Amino acid sequence: MTQPTHAELARVVRDHAGRLAASLVHLVGDFTAAEDLVQDAIEAALMHWPVEGIPDRPDAWLYAVARRRGLDQLRREHRHRQKLALVPWPAEPQPDDRLRLIFTCCHPTLPRTAQVALTLRVVCGLTTAQIAKAFLVPESTVGQRITRAKRKISDAGIPYRIPSADDLSTRLAEVLAVIYLLFNEGYLSTGGQHAQSRDLTEEAEFLAALLHQLMPTEPEVAGLLALIRLHRARATARFDHDNEIIQLQHQDRAHWNHEAIAEAGRLIARAAALKRPGPYQLQAAIVACHAEATRWEDTDWTQILVLYDMLLHLAPSPVTRLHRAIALRYVTGSAAALAEVDALGDDLNDYHLFHATCAELLRDLGDTDQARAADERALALTANPAERSLLHQRLSWA
Repeated sequence: MTQPTHAELARVVRDHAGRLAASLVHLVGDFTAAEDLVQDAIEAALMHWPVEGIPDRPDAWLYAVARRRGLDQLRREHRHRQKLALVPWPAEPQPDDRLRLIFTCCHPTLPRTAQVALTLRVVCGLTTAQIAKAFLVPESTVGQRITRAKRKISDAGIPYRIPSADDLSTRLAEVLAVIYLLFNEGYLSTGGQHAQSRDLTEEAEFLAALLHQLMPTEPEVAGLLALIRLHRARATARFDHDNEIIQLQHQDRAHWNHEAIAEAGRLIARAAALKRPGPYQLQAAIVACHAEATRWEDTDWTQILVLYDMLLHLAPSPVTRLHRAIALRYVTGSAAALAEVDALGDDLNDYHLFHATCAELLRDLGDTDQARAADERALALTANPAERSLLHQRLSWA
């Protein structure tokens, strides 16, 4: 038996902690108690798995431990004896439990930033540091938001359920944001150990598809599902055998999943027919322009620029302006794009892709010294191993 590494243990625990928490909240009806049981199960796993190896079904192993300890706890507490006799502990977690817990965490009585941070931490298993990078805020800020949100849920007795149809729309934006950020973390990890996490991207697609079943006439849900499927359609072409990033213009498009691209295109079309455009639909349309081009040279950059303008109108943000500037590079040239990027310096100075983009544009314009300095700044700001390798390559070429 091969003993698992610390990184393998951490990955498996992270991948299953959110699902376990969701199932336990459903069963014990208490947010804090469920979290305690999750921690108990994780501690047991970290004690046994380094010696015994990771079981074939780590989710079932964790669930069995949490179930046993939960029953022990209920037996010890006299006020729950009657409840114990009625609790129908299933053999496996239910598939929609995570979606229920996401809606619980996204209750409108919580601040929006707290809703998203809490869900990413408890349901999706992201670390506080990963969430802080996604929000571009200090880690301590995220920790405070999560702590306050947990206390609010317990004190207010917020119910664990998917809300009624009338209340769904009031929480939808936050639920979509959670799934979107979960996918982003899986697509290009900020954790520093792995370049990507297919488990997280699969989880995000599963949740988006589940939400689409729940709300089939909501165009932004369809847009997000299409966006995720378009990105996942080229997953096998994004990295080489050494786990190095292959940039979009160099990817072998024959390895893309063209059936998934076509299905995503149909989702976008059905969403557009509802005539309620939104940011996820527009992002999906942008990615579709890339995915549907036969070659890199066939990319419709003018259309992409138009879509970015629409996106900025609906959901302005410095990161979207940065992406628009990248498209502008291929329409009007690097000088115009660099002028747009320079204007974002105050907002994105701590964002590695801002500096990496500056470096590319400066190199286009022949300013190799400043390009090198920008790449060095980007390198200092990212922990992703594939991104760091790419930046090291650029610096070695300079």
